[in-house]
Amino acid sequence: MYRTNTCGELRLSDVNKKVTLAGWVQRTRKMGGMTFVDLRDRYGITQLVFNEEVNAELCAEANKLGREFVIQVTGTVNERFNKNKNLPTGDIEIIVDELKVLNAALTPPFTIEDNTDGGDDLRMKYRYLDLRRTAVRKNLELRHKMTMEVRKYLDSKGFLEVETPMLIGSTPEGARDFVVPSRMNPGQFYALPQSPQTLKQLLMVSGFDRYFQIVKCFRDEDLRADRQPEFTQIDCEMSFVQQEDIIELFEGMAKHLFKEIRGVELTEPFQRMSWADAMKYYGSDKPDLRFDMKFVELMDIMKGHGFGVFDSAEYIGGICAKGAATYTRKQLDALTEFVKRPQIGAKGMVYARVEADGNVKSSVDKFYTQEVLQQMKAAFGAEPGDLILILSGDDTMKTRKQLCELRLEVANQLGLRDKNKFALLWVVDFPMFEWSEEEGRLMAMHHPFTHPKDEDIALLDTDPAAVRADAYDMVCNGVEVGGGSIRIHDPKLQAKMFEILGFTPEKAEEQFGFLMNAFKYGAPPHGGLAYGLDRWVSIFAGLDSIRDCIAFPKNNSGRDVMLDDVMLDAPAPLEQKQLDELNLIVDIKE
Repeated sequence: MYRTNTCGELRLSDVNKKVTLAGWVQRTRKMGGMTFVDLRDRYGITQLVFNEEVNAELCAEANKLGREFVIQVTGTVNERFNKNKNLPTGDIEIIVDELKVLNAALTPPFTIEDNTDGGDDLRMKYRYLDLRRTAVRKNLELRHKMTMEVRKYLDSKGFLEVETPMLIGSTPEGARDFVVPSRMNPGQFYALPQSPQTLKQLLMVSGFDRYFQIVKCFRDEDLRADRQPEFTQIDCEMSFVQQEDIIELFEGMAKHLFKEIRGVELTEPFQRMSWADAMKYYGSDKPDLRFDMKFVELMDIMKGHGFGVFDSAEYIGGICAKGAATYTRKQLDALTEFVKRPQIGAKGMVYARVEADGNVKSSVDKFYTQEVLQQMKAAFGAEPGDLILILSGDDTMKTRKQLCELRLEVANQLGLRDKNKFALLWVVDFPMFEWSEEEGRLMAMHHPFTHPKDEDIALLDTDPAAVRADAYDMVCNGVEVGGGSIRIHDPKLQAKMFEILGFTPEKAEEQFGFLMNAFKYGAPPHGGLAYGLDRWVSIFAGLDSIRDCIAFPKNNSGRDVMLDDVMLDAPAPLEQKQLDELNLIVDIKE
C-alpha cells in the first residue's frame, strides 16, 4: 500500500514504529550532512530525515527533491531533538530508509503556505494548488462539517431529503435565469433553478410535510463578495405551520450550528425587528447589531435655522460614534469623500464633536446656537468625547442607505465589527410589494407565492403597496444568512396576487397553472426557509468573501479563471456543430 499512516497522525507513542508515508514535499533544508524534508498531505506535516553518513545515495536523492514533488517514504519513527510545538507531529520525525518519487513537479507559481506570496488573481488561476494550502482546505472541511450537522439536525426533526430537478421552466419574476437550450425540442429552453420554490410546494401538496435539500441554485446577476452565479442553499419547507413555528425551528438550527461548529452557546432568543424599524434606524434590512450607532432623525431640531442644505431636506439623520471625537480634520475629510463616492451618492457630511466641557463644536457652527446643538447632543445621548456625523437629502430611503454605508465604514475604522462576535436577529413584516421603475408596476419583494399577513389581506383591493408579508429573514453580523415566508395555499388568493403583479389569467395559467391545479386537490398551509450555506460557512470561517469557502468559485465577471487557456474556461463559445444541433444562431449585439 502507498501509506500506513497519514502525515498528521504520528506521535511520541509511535516511536520505533516502521511506517510508510506519502504526500507532497512542502520544503527541504540541508544542514551539513543532514537533509530535512517536510512532507505534507491533507492531514498535516511530518518531518523526514536523511543522513548522508548512513546512506549517502539516499541523501543525494533527497537533495534532488523539489517543492510539491509527490513522494513515498518508508522509515522509522524517531523522537525529535528540536521539537516543533506549532505542529501536532512536532515531537517526532521519520528516519527514512526508502524513498520513491511518485511524480516530479514543476516549481509552483506561489508558495503553498498559510502566508503565501501569491496574489488573489494568481491563486485563483491555479486554484487546485491554492486548495493545497491549509487555510483554504480548512474552509472546505468546515463546509463539510456544517453540511453534516445540518443533515443531522433536520433528520432529528423529521425532515426528508428530496432531490428536485435541475432543468426546469423559466420564471418571469426575480433575478435573471440561466437558460439551457433543448436539442430534442428545437427553439425551447430549460432554466437552471434560482430556487426549488414551486417544486417544494408541490412536495407539500404530496404530503411530504417536512422537506429539505442542500441544493445548487443559479442566478444570472451582478456579483459581489457575498454572491456567485451558482450557490448552495439549505432549502426547507414544512406543512401545517405558521411563521412562529418556522422561526423557532430554524433558530434552533442556527443555535445547533454555533454550538457544534464554533463552540458558542446561544441561549437567548434572537432579537426580532420589523422591516420598517430596520430601515428607519439602520438604513438596511440586514443591520449589523454588533455595535450600536442607531440613526437619530433630526428634522425637528436642525431645520429652520438658515442652513439651506438642511432647510430644504426631506430627511436629516445622523449617528453617534462613541469616543471618536479625536478624529482629525483629515480623517473627517476622508469620511466626507467616502460618502460622496458615486456608489454612495451623498452630497456632503456635517460633523459635530462633543468637547470635554460638554459644549458641541460643529462644522456648521455659524448657523446654529449652542442651545440648538445641545438639543442635538441630547437627541443622541452623546457625551464628552463622542463624534456626531449627519447626512441629509431629498429622498428619505436613499439618504438612510447612505447613512448605513457611513455607519459601517466608521464601525470598520473603530474596530467594532469583530468577526468572533455574533449578533443575530430576525427581520420580519416585510412589505409584500415594491415598485419597479424599470417595469412600471408592483413587483413581489420576495416571490409571488408569499402569503400576506392576515390582517392586511383586505388592503389588496384598496392599497396593495401597504400590505405586509408573512416573510422573515435571519441576519447575522449584517449578512442575510437565510429567509423565507409562509406560502399562499388558497388558489383564489394566489390568483389575486398574480392579478396585482400584472399577470393576465392566461399568463398566470401558462407560467404557474401546474401549481394552481395542484392546489385544487388539497394544499395544506405551508411555509419554508432557505439558508445560504456559502454565507454561513464564510461567517463561521471569518471570511470577507464567500469565494474561499467554495472549491472552484467564479470571478467577479462570472468566469472560471483557472488556467483560462487549458481547462474550465467557462463561459466559452460553442463549436458551430453544437450550435447547429441546438438550432441556435449567435448574434452578438454591440
